[in-house]
Amino acid sequence: MRLKRQVAKGVAEAVSLVKGISAHQKGLRILLYHSVGTELPHDTYGISINSASFDRHMALLKGMEDIQINSMEGALGDDKSCSIAVTFDDGYKDNLYVAAPILSGYGIPFTVFVTGDFIKGNVPFYLTPTELKALSLIEGVRVGSHGLTHRRLTQCSDKELWEELHGSRCYLEDVIGRPVTAISYPHGSVNRRVWETAREAGYEIGACSRFGVNSADCDNLLLRRTEIVAEDSERILFQKINGAWDWYGWLQKNPQTE
Repeated sequence: MRLKRQVAKGVAEAVSLVKGISAHQKGLRILLYHSVGTELPHDTYGISINSASFDRHMALLKGMEDIQINSMEGALGDDKSCSIAVTFDDGYKDNLYVAAPILSGYGIPFTVFVTGDFIKGNVPFYLTPTELKALSLIEGVRVGSHGLTHRRLTQCSDKELWEELHGSRCYLEDVIGRPVTAISYPHGSVNRRVWETAREAGYEIGACSRFGVNSADCDNLLLRRTEIVAEDSERILFQKINGAWDWYGWLQKNPQTE
């Protein structure tokens, strides 16, 4: 894993040098975080970033005069400027207790995609229903679904898929008392069948795990995101914002062709 990481960093550096990437790409770039400031026993991919690093990341975003920090839905359809949206997957407790105060301090809106059964079952490290409700009441926060059980949706039967999508949406709406119309596909697992079912279940926005920037004519149920991990310095964050890591999206599956 570390070797692959070093190779990826080398490719990104080469892309930056060859293309001279300095101007931000037009469109909407959605950043994907998971946990902030928590040592997770199951974290083998570096999804938990320390709070100091996260604060520096947000300070970097806030200091970029030529980008707009927006919610996902607020920036869709705009190709005239570079917009950044911040999202979190899974629904960790630290999203409320660590990330939210930092983001609120910078005035940055964000979306948290939560897994229904993790919330319902009071699973360690994840938000409780009461905490999720409190998070949803913070100005600039939007709650979305991350499925019911965190299964790969492409491997579900039609009945299971409907429960994952519609069931999770109904549960979250009961908890927060607000409409839930955005979904993040667990493990980035989405194909045509999942896409169609998500639309039937009432979702208007769907977030993938495929790297890239979203143009005005993109499919709102197949939005690309750029994952940020614990090892990402401010330089790497800057590279990712400017597209130097978008080549990675070419290696990932295209849900539109499946």
